[in-house]
Amino acid sequence: LENLQPEIKALAERLRWEVSVRGKRVGWSQEAARFHFKKNLRRVVTELYIRDNCHPFKATVLLWVQVPLWVCVSLALRNCSVGAKAPEVQEQLSAGGALWFTDLTAPDSTWVLPVSLGLVNLLIVEV
Repeated sequence: LENLQPEIKALAERLRWEVSVRGKRVGWSQEAARFHFKKNLRRVVTELYIRDNCHPFKATVLLWVQVPLWVCVSLALRNCSVGAKAPEVQEQLSAGGALWFTDLTAPDSTWVLPVSLGLVNLLIVEV
């Protein structure tokens, strides 16, 4: 999108000139000329988005999918580890670890998992 801005600006200036010339020739009012300029600029920008396959909605779709998913997974993990009603779930989680974390209900005292999770998420965002 940022790479298209100079091209959009140049096309907008040319379109503004064309609309003003056409408006003077046909006798459009200021509002009619503005309407035709905006309509044609939207069409031109849409064609550029299609040509370069970079619609602005594509940049936000990840946010609209990832945030609700993250909230649901966080709540589900919290309910599994802290708010479990059945004692067998607590027993399974307290005995089901690996390596240095043998109890999944205890906080990580070494901070290896939270830091590595944060770094992996940063790497995903940067890539």
